[in-house]
Amino acid sequence: MKCSDLNTNEYASFYRTYIGQVSEEYTLIEELEISVHRLIKFVQNIPMDKFDYRYEEGKWTIKDILQHIIDAERIFAYRALRFARNDKTALASFEENDYAVEADGNKRSIQELLTELAVVRQSTLFLFKSFSNEELLRNGIASNNPMSVRALGFVIIGHQNHHQRVFEERYL
Repeated sequence: MKCSDLNTNEYASFYRTYIGQVSEEYTLIEELEISVHRLIKFVQNIPMDKFDYRYEEGKWTIKDILQHIIDAERIFAYRALRFARNDKTALASFEENDYAVEADGNKRSIQELLTELAVVRQSTLFLFKSFSNEELLRNGIASNNPMSVRALGFVIIGHQNHHQRVFEERYL
């Protein structure tokens, strides 16, 4: 399945930005596997002096953003698990800025962040591989909006791709 298979009623409109940044070249599972390697290779080629750089006062560093990607992926995967298991409980939103302050990604090494990102993605990949076609089509409510399991997978990829573009445009 590719992101063009999604119906617009499977996700809130604010996720269009992320879903629009997912390649049509690969399936959901293929892109979950490939995209993390693409990001890790990209980050490994960033000069060391850029990891703690803020392009503007109050903005996150590259380390903060990597920690944010990790946290968001865990939350999106958790939502996917709940919805795939037919849990009808509406799930709350999360405040990314509060998470960033508490996580303090800047205290971590870049290698530690990249390793954790790879491990989290490996877990996400196994989770999505375990879902049947029926489970991928299931949906639930998150942040007061409908969301399908498969849309969550594409949001994980698109969210990561979005932040890689931010790195390219504002940090390098």
